[in-house]
Amino acid sequence: MIKIKLLYVTAALIASSSLYSQEKNPLEEIDVNQMLMHLDWPNMAHYDAQNKLVDLENNSGRVVFMGNSITQGWEQFMPKMFDNHTYINRGIGGQTTPQMLLRFRQDVIALQPKIVVILAGTNDIAGNTPLKDLETVAGHIFSMAELAHAQGIKVILCSVIPAADYPWRSGNSPEKKIPKLNSIIQDYCSKNNFYYLDYFSAMTDGENGLIKSYGYDGVHPNEKGYLVMTKAVEKAINDSLE
Repeated sequence: MIKIKLLYVTAALIASSSLYSQEKNPLEEIDVNQMLMHLDWPNMAHYDAQNKLVDLENNSGRVVFMGNSITQGWEQFMPKMFDNHTYINRGIGGQTTPQMLLRFRQDVIALQPKIVVILAGTNDIAGNTPLKDLETVAGHIFSMAELAHAQGIKVILCSVIPAADYPWRSGNSPEKKIPKLNSIIQDYCSKNNFYYLDYFSAMTDGENGLIKSYGYDGVHPNEKGYLVMTKAVEKAINDSLE
């Protein structure tokens, strides 16, 4: 009986050794750039070079736009609006509110703006990072607002723009969750005297989706959509400076 058991153990060890020798070293499979991206999860290095170019001694009316691809894409469609001195674009595609919160100090507060415009939350609802609940998403947005306010920066909190579905992650019910998140943000602004900028009402198709002519994929605005947003945000900025 002992000999039989020893034979089984020996066979198991040989099989295990054979399998191990066939496996690739997991470190050989790691792309260095990918690894660095994961280490810098909030992408804090993204705007390092641009931040150094901001002239803090001039253009005292600086406005920083914090957001995701909707903010980032604004500069691509309307490059003259963002000159990195007065209107400063700090959007990063795909980002969720916890990522923005982590880079908020260096990408907003350190630039000493007069105003910050925060547009965030749609990627949380899409599930780009695990969604706990809408209150947690709102809490990240409120933390950014309170950090700015503590530094004497005026805050404009934007509604999430409408979306009926996400092409890259279908079935997450943004047509239901976005209005709920917007309601939480609006209520917070009312109670804390922050400016609430309602893009949603101006851009919805009446069924909580984006007006088709205002975007190219049901989520991201096109030039026509950005013109609507520009008119609204410039009014909000002027109102906040009065």
